[in-house]
Amino acid sequence: MSGLRVQNLSHSYGAKQALKDVGFEIERGRFCALLGPNGAGKSTLYAILTGLLLPNNGTIEIADTLLHETPLRALAKMGIVFQQTTLDLDLSVRQNLRYFAALHGFAGKAADIRIDAALDRLGMLERAGEKVRALNGGHKRRTEIARALLHEPEVLLLDEPTVGLDSQTRIAITEHVHRLCTEVGLTVLWATHLTDEVRPTDELILLHKGEILERGIAAQICGALPLAEVFMRKVGQPI
Repeated sequence: MSGLRVQNLSHSYGAKQALKDVGFEIERGRFCALLGPNGAGKSTLYAILTGLLLPNNGTIEIADTLLHETPLRALAKMGIVFQQTTLDLDLSVRQNLRYFAALHGFAGKAADIRIDAALDRLGMLERAGEKVRALNGGHKRRTEIARALLHEPEVLLLDEPTVGLDSQTRIAITEHVHRLCTEVGLTVLWATHLTDEVRPTDELILLHKGEILERGIAAQICGALPLAEVFMRKVGQPI
């Protein structure tokens, strides 16, 4: 079954074409890396997937629900972690998640059960009472991922979620998200420009100048070559 399906998606900003006939499908429970350099069109694609921007043409299905037909129902099946943090720094971790839970109609004990489960899954339960301002970058990211999972979405989008984090923290967060795919059947689209965040068994989409250059299993795309070298050859520049 499909977790996320995109067909014939195109978008232009005036004369500049940001996306050109983009199409792909991610099966439920799979981790898919969207790999591309700055300016590839990743942010435009995410803006369209999250309903912030209307495409010139194309269709999007989120867990078998068409975004353009029933946007509220489709978006309710999605969790989102944006590149820039959207946490309230002056609230605690739990307060941030309670506010988000309330937006989804959860309050009281029902909300606390979901919050505890989400924080525990990301290794953040013991920090629930801490102010977000006091957290390091990695713990802030884990908090945002936990928040995105509160309403039990079927699809999780992450836009460059490890930007500015050290290597060890990046690895830990990538491991956590991969584990969500196998443990709870979450479908993940992970946008990045870092090749070391992609596993050989991951689904992979190579995006450059708004077009998909390759899509499939990372190991099959790369063959005997390192992914960094394959991408450099495809786009003509290192990443």
